[in-house]
Amino acid sequence: MYMTVENQTSSVLHLKRSPGIRSWSLLVGLSSVGVAAAYYSSDSLAWRLFYIAGCLFVAIQNMDEWEEAIFDKTKGKVILKTINIYRRMLTMWQTGHEQVVAELSHIRDVSVEEEKVRYFGKGYLVVLRFATGFSHPLTQSATLGGKSDVDAVANCITGFLGLDRDEKWKDLSPSSDSEDGDQTEQRHEDMESLSGDLNPVSL
Repeated sequence: MYMTVENQTSSVLHLKRSPGIRSWSLLVGLSSVGVAAAYYSSDSLAWRLFYIAGCLFVAIQNMDEWEEAIFDKTKGKVILKTINIYRRMLTMWQTGHEQVVAELSHIRDVSVEEEKVRYFGKGYLVVLRFATGFSHPLTQSATLGGKSDVDAVANCITGFLGLDRDEKWKDLSPSSDSEDGDQTEQRHEDMESLSGDLNPVSL
């Protein structure tokens, strides 16, 4: 699962993401390797504890982050939060929390992009594109498998921000202008033909 809708109203869209099955499977698998190495090893207790702690540390290092995306129309802001357990452990829980704040009105497009995931193939993630030309991914890591979940999140954001209505308006505007131009040109031609028919006749 890419992201889930935590809360959605007319003014706030709150999305959340927790580490997926891949992260938890990796944690359980590497922890099991550490426990097995400690159990079958003839080394001292300190080394056995080192095996377990080392495997657990590597597993946590490769885990996905806890992430949130808050689109708030009342504040006119989009807030992207990331919590990394690995960084928190290294800094004794003092840091490991990142936050990006941007203007909601500057978002011009929401797209889905493909990204290579190490050892697992390719994945997909949502990218926010701003009017300044700056792009920022909605999450730090892509999700594996099909892109249907990612497409659903992108469509949810697009609908909440009204970007789909903007696109429809852009699509309709050129055709409307051309139709108006055609109608105006036709009226001019009709007036010219009418004025030709009403030329004065000398008696």
